[in-house]
Amino acid sequence: MAATAASLTLWATSAQAQVVAPPDPDPAPPPAHAPNGRYAAKGWADRIVLSPAADAATGAAVAWRTDTRQTSAEVQIAEEIDGPLLGHAAVTVNGVSAPIANENGDAIYHQARFENLKPATRYVYRVRAADGWSEWLPFRTAAAEAEPFRIIYLGDTQNDILSVASRVIRSAFKEAGPAAVVLHAGDLVAQRETKVHDDEWGEWTEAGGRAFAMTPQIPATGNHEYVDHILPDGEESRRLGPHWPLQFALPGNGAPGAEATTYFVDYQGVRFIVLDGTAALDLGALDSQTNWLDRVLAESPADWNIAVFHQPLFTCARPNDTEALKAAWKPIFDARNIDLVLQGHDHCYARVSDPAGAAASHATSDAGRPQGPVYVVSVVGSKMYGLNDRADTQPVRAAENTELYQLIDVDGDRLLFRAFTATGRLYDAFTLVRGEDGRNRLIETPQHELAALRRCDGEHGPDDRPCTAEIKD
Repeated sequence: MAATAASLTLWATSAQAQVVAPPDPDPAPPPAHAPNGRYAAKGWADRIVLSPAADAATGAAVAWRTDTRQTSAEVQIAEEIDGPLLGHAAVTVNGVSAPIANENGDAIYHQARFENLKPATRYVYRVRAADGWSEWLPFRTAAAEAEPFRIIYLGDTQNDILSVASRVIRSAFKEAGPAAVVLHAGDLVAQRETKVHDDEWGEWTEAGGRAFAMTPQIPATGNHEYVDHILPDGEESRRLGPHWPLQFALPGNGAPGAEATTYFVDYQGVRFIVLDGTAALDLGALDSQTNWLDRVLAESPADWNIAVFHQPLFTCARPNDTEALKAAWKPIFDARNIDLVLQGHDHCYARVSDPAGAAASHATSDAGRPQGPVYVVSVVGSKMYGLNDRADTQPVRAAENTELYQLIDVDGDRLLFRAFTATGRLYDAFTLVRGEDGRNRLIETPQHELAALRRCDGEHGPDDRPCTAEIKD
């Protein structure tokens, strides 16, 4: 027994020595991948991802991947029952298919759309591959009117997607219970020259597993969903990576020139508006998205409006705010009284409830005056950036070297926002209460209910490990 105890002690010491080494977010280029690797397409459907229709009460869509033997998109769907004969009254829906060739060999992505569904109804569906049907996968359409529901909001996964970020995604689903939708604020993958891009998309879909196939996903593109592109004149540019339009069957109701990456979804009294900061900043789509954003907010029938995009208006890591987006979109957010703006990109956590700073936000909240919009930045994956100088005074709450997930509960005239660390500790929380004047009052959750602030102290991180947060300049 003594020898066993000594061995365990030595093992623990060795493990701790390995843990404290900072992860390398950009390791050396991997070896070339041959077909039939771990993420090569096979005879059974994989990468199944469910998306909501623009009206989530009456429609949904699904995307999945197969090997090249399955050339057509076939889905069966039925209302869910309590007995086993799920296929007895199933309807076959045909969709569209498109090939993709990459490091893992040839494959085919498929998409199909479910239309004229009943609101607030449980359905099951299964998708076709060459070796057979997938299992039956359940989902629920939104109610036609406003009803309480829960949202999961996730920042960048991007690095160490399966090995590190997956635990945060899975913890979010475990904590959330029956979450209705999942919001992703961009940079789902890294897609740089040191990465095997198809492996990354395989990791991302594996990280969410069948939960991504049963809970509608509402993703925004980040700069890493784009790949480098050389124009005919030799100029460097970007273009959307080939996986995005195949992996997500999105509503397609977005801004002209950015239809593949901008869209809105109405879900039980909430309008989700997804923007593309990269196309706005680098590809000439700023004016188009700005005009579209103003119109979509002006026409919104929803009680609550939430914007999702990647590059934050108010940064927590970079020395400068995203001025072009702030100049174009903040006046619209203010004029249209948007409620939440959810972002990523900075690989830290920050919540700005008043651009004038935390003190101004607390004064407004304490006085019960109208407040908003609320801007949040968060991160899921292993890549971390250090907080900038403004993080000490502008955000009400900030963190570095911390992976988080967020749960948002919408219930009538109240919206509860909670941010949890990877281990499930409540890190930030507030409630928006809609007044009779149509404006929000913000109620802060008492500090004693929250985890201690997470900051690096020089090279020392908040977990008694080295700080891995990179300082952006």
